[in-house]
Amino acid sequence: MTAVTMAQALNTALRDALREDERVLVFGEDVGPLGGVFRITDGLTKEFGEERCFDTPLAESGIVGLAVGMAMGGFRPVVEMQFDAFAYPAFEQIASHVAKLRNRTRGRLSLPLVIRIPYAGGIGGVEHHCDSSEAYYAHTPGLKVVTPATVEDAYWLLRDAIADPDPVVFMEPKRLYWSKEEAALDARGARPFGQAVARREGRDATLVAYGPSVPVALQAAEVAAQDGIALEVVDLRTLVPFDDATVTDSVRRTGRCVVIQEAQGFAGVAAEIAARVQERCFHSLAAPVLRVTGFDIPYPPPKLEHAHLPGVDRVLDAVDRLQFDDEPDVLHLAQEAS
Repeated sequence: MTAVTMAQALNTALRDALREDERVLVFGEDVGPLGGVFRITDGLTKEFGEERCFDTPLAESGIVGLAVGMAMGGFRPVVEMQFDAFAYPAFEQIASHVAKLRNRTRGRLSLPLVIRIPYAGGIGGVEHHCDSSEAYYAHTPGLKVVTPATVEDAYWLLRDAIADPDPVVFMEPKRLYWSKEEAALDARGARPFGQAVARREGRDATLVAYGPSVPVALQAAEVAAQDGIALEVVDLRTLVPFDDATVTDSVRRTGRCVVIQEAQGFAGVAAEIAARVQERCFHSLAAPVLRVTGFDIPYPPPKLEHAHLPGVDRVLDAVDRLQFDDEPDVLHLAQEAS
C-alpha cells in the first residue's frame, strides 16, 4: 500500500496496459511528449515510443474515427478527449459508430476501445473546460460508462475498461486528479467491473453518488453522524452497467434515498436512478426519493462555480426533507463547518 494520486494511478494503469499488451495504443491531443494537460500520460511516449503513445491533430472527430478503424483492425486504442466539452465534435462518431458497430454487424465485430474524458468542475475552468456530459453517453445504447471516485478504482476500472471487448467511455473527475490515498495497485482489491460499493454503512438513509459527488456524500455523512443520523453512501463506480442490486438492497434497508450528481438536474442520470429506486423499492420507502444536482444552466464562470456545484449543505438540506421523526436539523452543522 502506497500513497498515490488519482493521476498517478491512471498513469500507472496506462503504463501497465501498454507493457502487457502490444495491441494497446494511447493517442490524443498533447498526450505525447507533453504528457497530457493533466499529465496522465506523462512519460509514456519516452518509454514506449511514438508508435504506441502519440499526438494527434486538434480534431476530436478524427481522433475517435481513427480509433474506430484501429479497433476494427485488432488494436485496443485508448484516446483522450482532453476536456469534457471538447468531446462534443466527436459525439456523432461515438453515437453513430462506436456504440452501434456490434449491433450493426450482429455481434460479429466488437470495438474494444476506451475514450477517456476528464469531466466535471471544481478546478475553476473557463467555458468549454468544465462540463458534466455523462448523461449523453449513458443514454446511448452500446456504450459502457465508468466514473471512478477513488485512487484504487481509477487504476482497476481503467485496466478493466482497456481489457473490455466493448467500447467504454471512461470519465475522470478532474478535481479528484490530485486526491491522494493509500492504494494497492499491485493486487486487485476493488469490486468487479459493473458492481457498486457502499463506501460508508448507515441505517437512516442512502446517499447514491458517483465520481466527483462521492467525496461530497461522504463529507455529508460525516457531518450528519454528529447528530446521530447514520447515512449510507453508495458509490456507483459504473453508470453502465448499472448495479440495481446494491442500490436497491441499501434503500430497502434504510427506507430513504438521496441521489447526488454534479450535472444539471433535468433528464440526468440521477433522474434515472430515482425512477429505478422508486419502481423497485416503493413499499420500503418512508419518504420520496430526492435529488441533489447542479442547476439547469451551463457551468458558470470560475468565481461562481461554488454556487453551482452541489455541496455538503445542499445534501444535508435534502436529508432534512426526508422527514425523520424526532430528529434534529442537521443542516446547521454544515453551515457551522463552513
